[in-house]
Amino acid sequence: MRRRTLAASLGAAAVAAGALPAPAFAKPGQRPDVYAWKNVAVNCGGFVPGIVFNETEPNLIYARTDVAGAFRWQEETRTWKPLTDWVSRENWNFQYVVSMASDPVETNRVYAAVGAYTISWDGNNGAILYSDDKGDTWGVADLPFKQGGNMPGRGMGERLAVNPADNAELYLGAPSGNGLWRSRDYGRTWAKVETFPNSGNFVVDPNNEYLSDNQGVIWIDFDQIGGKIYVGVADPDDPLYVSEDGGETWQAVAGAAEALGDSDGNRTIPKQSAVDNTNGYLYIITSWDPGPYNGGPASGRGGRIQRLSTQTGEWTDVTPPYNPGRPVPGFGAVTVDRQNPGTLMASTCNNWGPDEILFRSTDSGATWSLSWDLVSENVRTDRFVLDSSGSPWLDWRGTDNGASYAVKHGWMIEGLAIDPHNSDRIMWGTGATIWGTEDLTRWDSQGDLIGENEAGERVALPVDRFTVGVRAEGIEMTWVRDLAALGGTLVSAMGDVNGFVHTDLGRAERMFHGGWGGTSLDYAASDPDVIVGSGDTGDTGPHVLVSTDRGATWQDAKRLDGVQNNSGGVVAITADGSVIVWSPNNTDKTPVYSDDLGATWNPVQGLPAGARVRSDRVNASVVYAYAGGTFYRSADAGKTFADTGATGLPAEGVDDFRVAPGKKGHVWLCGRSDKAEVATGLWRSKDGGTTWTRIAAVDLAIGVGFGKAASRRGYPAIYLSADVEGREGIFRSIDGGTTWCRINDDAHRWGFAGSAITGDPNIFGRVYLSARGIVYGDIA
Repeated sequence: MRRRTLAASLGAAAVAAGALPAPAFAKPGQRPDVYAWKNVAVNCGGFVPGIVFNETEPNLIYARTDVAGAFRWQEETRTWKPLTDWVSRENWNFQYVVSMASDPVETNRVYAAVGAYTISWDGNNGAILYSDDKGDTWGVADLPFKQGGNMPGRGMGERLAVNPADNAELYLGAPSGNGLWRSRDYGRTWAKVETFPNSGNFVVDPNNEYLSDNQGVIWIDFDQIGGKIYVGVADPDDPLYVSEDGGETWQAVAGAAEALGDSDGNRTIPKQSAVDNTNGYLYIITSWDPGPYNGGPASGRGGRIQRLSTQTGEWTDVTPPYNPGRPVPGFGAVTVDRQNPGTLMASTCNNWGPDEILFRSTDSGATWSLSWDLVSENVRTDRFVLDSSGSPWLDWRGTDNGASYAVKHGWMIEGLAIDPHNSDRIMWGTGATIWGTEDLTRWDSQGDLIGENEAGERVALPVDRFTVGVRAEGIEMTWVRDLAALGGTLVSAMGDVNGFVHTDLGRAERMFHGGWGGTSLDYAASDPDVIVGSGDTGDTGPHVLVSTDRGATWQDAKRLDGVQNNSGGVVAITADGSVIVWSPNNTDKTPVYSDDLGATWNPVQGLPAGARVRSDRVNASVVYAYAGGTFYRSADAGKTFADTGATGLPAEGVDDFRVAPGKKGHVWLCGRSDKAEVATGLWRSKDGGTTWTRIAAVDLAIGVGFGKAASRRGYPAIYLSADVEGREGIFRSIDGGTTWCRINDDAHRWGFAGSAITGDPNIFGRVYLSARGIVYGDIA
């Protein structure tokens, strides 16, 4: 991939001016700038539960993610193209993809089942997205029920399937007891299959709302030899159904509950399936838990792989052996090599210690080999080398929970697929990336990994290892919580993958600190080499980090007793870098300050617990805070605070306020709320928070940030994620908030975007924002 540094502009990118909407609240005659948008390279950073190869068109591959939408593989660049950046904030749940199906007959057609949560957290029903141009554009078919793209069980399936015998017909397995659904017009309209007899009954934990939903109908698969349709159901006592008349009638498959139960007689659920249409086999993997977080032996119930002869109805247990002395794991995924009938692979799911395992069989499951095996308790041998140079952060700086090795095969492996056109290519998704290789069949000539020496001891045998590399370039889905643009350096604070320091926007970096999930960033306005970050951490780790060399190295501040692990909160540093003020988000822990770069902490006077804090960008003595409708100011570098007496600010729904660079006392506050009685919008103070003016054009504000001014004497460019005069978008003002222009277009909305947003201090027009990972825009 071509790299681009922060100091370089995008140049004359080809963006059609007609795609950009008219300016919002702009001066008469003012023309909006056309923007080009790209991602800062991290390369994934989240869960990829499904990889779908088209069965008839080579190199047509789709990936689905649980929070960042759908992607299509671009073979010429070996990168992924995002397909759902058009999703609006109103339909944010469309970015959560439950399942995808690629039409094997008319290969331009592709479908996505979308929806975020099936419980009270989400009031939106799901939908089916349908496309006739490989996902470049989409239509929407609304569903009368919710779908759970970020719920337990999102790696099972696929729940959405195209009938290869009649590609106008699609099936959808629904959660929450909603049964089996069918479309007969290429996904445009849907109806429940009333003759299907079982809507499932399995829940993980009825006492936990997130785990309490019925997993429902899990997957649909087609036996093309006998023309049968198989459906897996989350019902341990009745898990498998078949139709032999095109879906008109359905029968339970004899012996399925007994065959799919585990070795101790406990009943499990049929998690995924794969069909060998040459030999007439249906393979089903099981696990007691649906995953992705659970599913391994910790549940006390293991998993199995069962093979059903679709012609005779005979069941055969083909569960692979596992490491000596360990229980059989729950399985995550199964795939069949269509070029070499009889070859199949499977994966574990959350086999945390020491690593996930891939299993491979070339004789229809009669025998298996493992991707790695233990020589002794702390020594293992592998079939392949993991090349993480595409995402160097995958070493987690040695802090991955349970990791015995620098880079792991993964965890949460539920998307596993052998290319149906190329037996040498495989891809699998994990909780962090996609791994892949084009040398897969070298596995079959390697022989055994473990042998015995003359003393009968286990020893590693010599193996000609092949290389597995990152195949996630172009998929960006990190949880961005804060951004700091220093000019030539972009620092990010992220959940899950901690955070990064980028001096080259096109190059993935190592995370700057392991075992820490970033929540907030700040830097000294007069010396941007001094940076502070706060974040969530483990039982002994630091909540606050400090760098004095522009993020090249970081030091741990002292851990504060009594602060919960997940209480990173908000941190600020005075303009001269002399004092750090940190407000944990513990409800019972008031903010603290440090005048020795975090070596010691002292209690702040005058602030409630959980207050948000920001420093003035000019006056090193002034720090601001907000909590519950009250605005506070400190005149002694954050040691004591007092209420400014301001009135009219929203009492809730304020996730962000920021201070303009180079403008003493200029504070901007964003308000958003779901409650009609709570004021929303954007407020500005020019006197350090004593008096405020509401910006009339802004209806709702999510995040605000600042960048280089349009002219030498101009006000810093203001960037805003908001609704302005009733229109959703990313907006810019170059005149102190008097007028606004929408700078994104309807093809670039990214669902819910811009809770973290900032301009660049050196490049006019450049904006960075949290969206699908970190998105940045430049004037084209």
